[in-house]
Amino acid sequence: MRDDERVNTIVALSLVGPAEPAEVGGGWGRAQRIAIATVEDGAVTAWAEHDVRWDLAHDEGTEGSHHARVVRFLQENGVQVVVTGHMGPPMARMLDTMGIRAVTDASGDPRAVAVAAVGG
Repeated sequence: MRDDERVNTIVALSLVGPAEPAEVGGGWGRAQRIAIATVEDGAVTAWAEHDVRWDLAHDEGTEGSHHARVVRFLQENGVQVVVTGHMGPPMARMLDTMGIRAVTDASGDPRAVAVAAVGG
């Protein structure tokens, strides 16, 4: 890699609490809001929050249809790392199959947690 090439990592985080100040936590598969952060050189360089409403969609339809919804979101956003308070074994297996690293038991300031999850 050349010195002027930057490496970035796309991180998805489950958010809990009011919009400001939101924190990382809760369950991945039942998240109401997800943040997508681009982490580059130890800093968050892009940030977008999405009202995914998986908290409502989780029990609508089959587990497979819910997982397919999550897969689409992750693929559309190029996610490489998922950070959350917790997730069930089936969801963890699905992420592993997709080659997406899962970080669980996370809490705190979302931007700081995103950087820490990447190792910055």
